[in-house]
Amino acid sequence: MKAEKTVDYHIKTAWYAISRMYNSNASKADMSMAVGYVLLNIDKNGTPATKIAPLLGLEPRSLTRMLKTLEEKGWIRRETDRTDKRVVNVFLTEEGKKKRDFARQGVLEFNDIIYQRVGEEKLQVFFDVMKEIQRLVDAENASLRAE
Repeated sequence: MKAEKTVDYHIKTAWYAISRMYNSNASKADMSMAVGYVLLNIDKNGTPATKIAPLLGLEPRSLTRMLKTLEEKGWIRRETDRTDKRVVNVFLTEEGKKKRDFARQGVLEFNDIIYQRVGEEKLQVFFDVMKEIQRLVDAENASLRAE
């Protein structure tokens, strides 16, 4: 079977192109796509560091390095939870909020372009197909863990 006929080829190549586009845009603000996604997933009331990695599919060690860098740049601050000293919450600084807004704007602009050019009806079909693929992958992973 040719690569162009496989589902994963199209998902992978599209994501690679999107990733390059986001990284190119993010570099204008001294960021990367991964940093933008981390900033977008930090709640205004703080987010436990342990919740960020699973949201983004990052390895905990990668996230730890990234959070250290973001803290050194002054984009985030970490605080130990007052009620549970085992939990470290991550907060955006004012500069971090500006960077998050930059990332959010990039995501919104890309989505606007896609909605305008592809159309809502086709996108709904795409979303339905992607959800089904995710369900199949999750079911396959569950059956592999059960073995």
